Amino acid sequence: MRSKYELEYPLNCSPKVLFSRLSTPEGLCEWFADDVTVEGDIFTFLWSKSETKARLVALKENKFVRFEWLDNYDEESNYFEFRINIEELSGSLALIITDFADPGEKEDAVHLWDSQMEDLKRVLGV
Repeated sequence: MRSKYELEYPLNCSPKVLFSRLSTPEGLCEWFADDVTVEGDIFTFLWSKSETKARLVALKENKFVRFEWLDNYDEESNYFEFRINIEELSGSLALIITDFADPGEKEDAVHLWDSQMEDLKRVLGV
């Protein structure tokens, strides 16, 4: 059974700039996938030789985005989510990623997110 995990990455940028990188095909192909296309609410993510489709199921401007994988039928663990958290007192921003991993694969999944976050930071100039 896949287990849920959350990762938090502090980012020094505006929520609006970050949100466009999380919610649009143009923004996502800058750091998340090699190419991203969208038809209606279905996003197609391309990585070198693989293609995966996800439905955009929730979106709140400058707050969060949730995608539901179309090829994973496990109701509990078929999504990934980006959430923008702004600390009340300090005003610091963090991107919180919610995802799922199979037993024994979490370390690899975290490493992949870490790598993608380096790409995102480069794109954002932070």
